Amino acid sequence: MRLYVLHLGDCYVDKGGVLTPGLDKGIWWTIPIVGYLIQTDDGQNILVDTGMDRVHIEDPEATFRGTAFGEVLKVRMGPEGYVVNQLAALGLEPSDVDMLVATHFHFDHAGNTRDFAGSEIVVQRDAYEDIMRPDAPYPRTTYDIPGLKWRVVDGDIEIAPGVTLLKTPGHVPGHMSVLVDLPETGKVIIGIDAIYVQDNLDKDNWGAYSDPQAARASAKRLQEMAEREGAMLLYGHDPNQWATLKKAPAYYG
Repeated sequence: MRLYVLHLGDCYVDKGGVLTPGLDKGIWWTIPIVGYLIQTDDGQNILVDTGMDRVHIEDPEATFRGTAFGEVLKVRMGPEGYVVNQLAALGLEPSDVDMLVATHFHFDHAGNTRDFAGSEIVVQRDAYEDIMRPDAPYPRTTYDIPGLKWRVVDGDIEIAPGVTLLKTPGHVPGHMSVLVDLPETGKVIIGIDAIYVQDNLDKDNWGAYSDPQAARASAKRLQEMAEREGAMLLYGHDPNQWATLKKAPAYYG
């Protein structure tokens, strides 16, 4: 089994305005936007998240032009950050993706869901119900598309040998992390946005999360699991950790 870390562009953010509210306001960081490809021993390709909408390649301000959020976050995305191009570099097309794990539906994680209409799209029930609300605060054009093949799950579930989805709410309802058990690397916990950056843990700062108490509990759960299992714990957007990781076409095996 292999785990590829996909670089799907970057965002330039006011750290205190986006990642750690109340702390470090005015300090700007470049943070990675990340997806993951898991190739199982039985030949499945499992994609975890699709990154930012490809429209940002030509129009970086497409989603947030004129909004308050646009004042604290700037998209930086070239063609190489488009998930389809990342897959192509590995010799794959969207039709080769058997399963898409939609961890949640913020613009930097689910922007290209429509490109995977042939894949089974796995989502937590809480997240699915949240996005289908008429007033859902997500870009509907990226997921509210006829013909998508949804698989709605409840709680933790093993979706393939060695690949387990973990329900880690707090960032948004139904947020998911992923546990991968690799033969050589060992266990890797892909935290996604259950933990943005190390400072969320070190400074107990969960102010950017929709449910801070649930976020704190989910982060604690992942920390304890990593310690118990001897697992590598990957944060969602930590530039310091990002600098240490292997990126595709290299992989963890």
